[in-house]
Amino acid sequence: MFSKIAALGLTLTLAACGYEAGHEVDMGSFGNATMNNTLVQTGERDYAISLAKRFAEEVPTTINFDFDKAVIDAEAAAILDRQADWIRQFPEVRFRVYGHTDAVGSTAYNKALGLRRARAVVSYLASRGIDRSRLEAVVSYGETQPLIPTPGRERRNRRTVTEVTGFVKSHPTVLDGKYAQIVYREYVNSAVPKTGLSDRQKISATQ
Repeated sequence: MFSKIAALGLTLTLAACGYEAGHEVDMGSFGNATMNNTLVQTGERDYAISLAKRFAEEVPTTINFDFDKAVIDAEAAAILDRQADWIRQFPEVRFRVYGHTDAVGSTAYNKALGLRRARAVVSYLASRGIDRSRLEAVVSYGETQPLIPTPGRERRNRRTVTEVTGFVKSHPTVLDGKYAQIVYREYVNSAVPKTGLSDRQKISATQ
């Protein structure tokens, strides 16, 4: 009896937060203790979180769309170019694109529209040299997670969000689980000033 009540309470809590049922359960923490323990013990979870925070701090993660559109405009393209530049630094890392809409229109239509927006972002990033296999999944939340709760047209709700989700398991640099080295490598590289000189010019300058 208790377990049924607890399960019902969890479902209601998720619904109140605007999440679809089961959303948090599959993220490798509360609902999947074995997976969560493995991620923590190998360090993958902590370093994925670290990279996710860096990505959110260093690059705009969100782009917006015109009403009922999935077309990437010039402003969105400039943001996605910055995302692509960041993503290229970490060939071992996977990303996910989440699509959202405002509340105008039916639930089914908005879920499909959110998916079209997410797919448009994936296609754009792929056109900038990002391997599609690293864009782990395309997810649509439709109108279920508005930034601004309103039944009307709201541009800030018509968006996609790009996030770090983990590491490419088959990549040579992560097969031995050295996630910290991946994070630290780009941390050090980011501090190297851009001189604009080629390697040959650098050598000549030191002679």
